[in-house]
Amino acid sequence: MENNSALLYDVIIVGGGSAGAAMASRLSEDSSRNVLLLEGGKAYAPDAYPEVIAKADHVTGDAQHDWGYFGDTGIAGRKIHAFRGKVLGGSSGVNAAVAIRARKPDFDKWVKLGLNNWAWDKVVETYKLLEHTTDGQDSIRGRKGLFPIRQVPSEELTPALRAFVAGTVNEGFNRVEDFNGYEQDGVSAYPLNVLHGVRQNTGMTYLNADVRKRSNLTIIGEQTIDRVLLEKQRAYGVITADGSEYRGREIILSAGAFGSPAILMRSGIGPKDDLEALGIDVIKDLPVGKKLYEHPFYYNVYELKREANAMSPAAGAILWTRSKNAPEGELDIHVSATHLFAPTLTETGGAIVLACAVTTPESTGFVSLKSTDPLDAPTIVYNMLKEPSDLNRMVEAVKISRSIGLDSLFGSVKQREMFPGESVNNDIELTKAICEQIDGYQHPTSTVPMGLENDPSAVVDQWGSVYGIQGLRVIDASIMPVIVSAPPNVTTVMMAEHIFRNIY
Repeated sequence: MENNSALLYDVIIVGGGSAGAAMASRLSEDSSRNVLLLEGGKAYAPDAYPEVIAKADHVTGDAQHDWGYFGDTGIAGRKIHAFRGKVLGGSSGVNAAVAIRARKPDFDKWVKLGLNNWAWDKVVETYKLLEHTTDGQDSIRGRKGLFPIRQVPSEELTPALRAFVAGTVNEGFNRVEDFNGYEQDGVSAYPLNVLHGVRQNTGMTYLNADVRKRSNLTIIGEQTIDRVLLEKQRAYGVITADGSEYRGREIILSAGAFGSPAILMRSGIGPKDDLEALGIDVIKDLPVGKKLYEHPFYYNVYELKREANAMSPAAGAILWTRSKNAPEGELDIHVSATHLFAPTLTETGGAIVLACAVTTPESTGFVSLKSTDPLDAPTIVYNMLKEPSDLNRMVEAVKISRSIGLDSLFGSVKQREMFPGESVNNDIELTKAICEQIDGYQHPTSTVPMGLENDPSAVVDQWGSVYGIQGLRVIDASIMPVIVSAPPNVTTVMMAEHIFRNIY
């Protein structure tokens, strides 16, 4: 235990993940501002990440670099691993490195809630600011940012992934040139934040060697935060699980969609009845953790022929499209082709996964505390497919996936369907298979949602300030009021950049 109370930082950031690393980098650009970044995992040097974090084909990390959470899908007691990166770079260090922006219809939903500063014409400029790419058109893509994004060319895909793209086009879907451009309805290889096989997490990019040399930036790893220190509804520091204290003029929680609400609730900020049941003094009664979104997905898996069983690169291509009942302009389902499957489970040494997802789910779950112990994992309940529209769209997505699986061009690489299996041939059986094997994309959001002050579901304002508490912000995926239809990592980085641009 350390007593650091004599040191007063201008800003303390809790969590060095997708948002926290970006905030630490930007805030420390001003040499007069002393910034402390506290990370729960190891704070590796930019060029010293272990292979399990650095290599793009390794997804979800390992036990040393994961928080060890599990969540209840809400379907027949099915529990799933809720992977969260425990390392400087956070979940950007263990994800599939898919770098696709959210779309205008996603932000239109935010604007309808009164969050006008998140309108598409404003956030697109921030997306451009963060990225460094040679792809696409100058009018919509960024050339000078810290976050590298590269569209994977077709020739770098495995034979099976190329067959997926060809089969999808053969089934009547469009071929997309740039998912981060003007058109997304169709199929293409992924844009990735991967260079030379290395996943470019925010600990490498935003906290590169030059940034880490700044005398006004302190990064401390392996710090599990218990709670925010508060006096008269003003934040003045944080205390760790081992009792160490750090003092700051402003506290920013960037601990993610599970970590940030847990810290808030242990600090006395959350649902009054839930906190009192655990003996926590209530500082501010707010609906923390009451809304949890996740992208549900189902694995449609095919064994590959031996002559087409290459499985690297693992992340490859995606069909992003609309269900038959989708609102105008919305792309609410996708089929993502990857090789994230153990080849040892096949007879031919190769497999391709067509991951079917509902990208605009209506079902929501919750996050709550089991106890006041910061080392206890929170309770996570997703309630996946609870809303009938989500289940109906998932069935539709799997049917599209299976139609691609039956296409003659995809047939050139396919040995057989493994899941759900060729014996599953009607909607009742397919629905049963989906519910028995449903999983989550590791895209949790919205547990500390933004909203106007009169919004009963809101915890923070549109710049992340916690209502009723001075000197405390939350900046990460937890503040999304509604989940976006794309993988949320790039949008989470954008949100940090956007708040920095507008507030600091």
